[in-house]
Amino acid sequence: MAKKFSFVNIIFFVVFGVLTGVLWAYLCPIPLIPGAVHFRTFAFIIPVIGYLFGPVTGFFAGYIGTLVWSLLSGMFIPLHSPIADGITVGLSAALPAFFHLKNGKIDLVELIDQNKKAFIGKCLFLSVFFGILMILSTSASLAYFLMGEQSYMENYIFCIVWIGIADVVPIALTPFVVVLLAKRMKNIRNIIPYV
Repeated sequence: MAKKFSFVNIIFFVVFGVLTGVLWAYLCPIPLIPGAVHFRTFAFIIPVIGYLFGPVTGFFAGYIGTLVWSLLSGMFIPLHSPIADGITVGLSAALPAFFHLKNGKIDLVELIDQNKKAFIGKCLFLSVFFGILMILSTSASLAYFLMGEQSYMENYIFCIVWIGIADVVPIALTPFVVVLLAKRMKNIRNIIPYV
């Protein structure tokens, strides 16, 4: 259930964000476009954080993770990284849990216990849906900043295809990881106020 926001949340925003950024920067070993796009093995981590610890925590894990990743990987693009990429990645972490759990009014463990298959189906749909919206908006911004010899539309489609491959498959793991961790992390979830 939703609890009051506290300083502990801010600490965990930073911890989860840095952890996410480090995982994305150093544990994505399959290059799709060398030096630019890697298969984002841990793309599922931020919506999982959103489900387990709340949409606000998920948002900041995604936002901070994007900044950390882009700085560590040398892919930081002024305006794109902190605004378009950071905000849309953060929203792709926050919105699945926000809508599915009615902003904390529905208990995650109870919802899974009631009907695990229905939970997995809805979680999968929401995670992939908001992941695709994130890819579309991030690609629009990235294509604008990467305009070169190709037209904007060619760059946009190029970004959608490669970022989509990099992110959508791992994002599809979200419901399975949430089901695996929800009960196991119940004690930790009681320490960190759900926001």
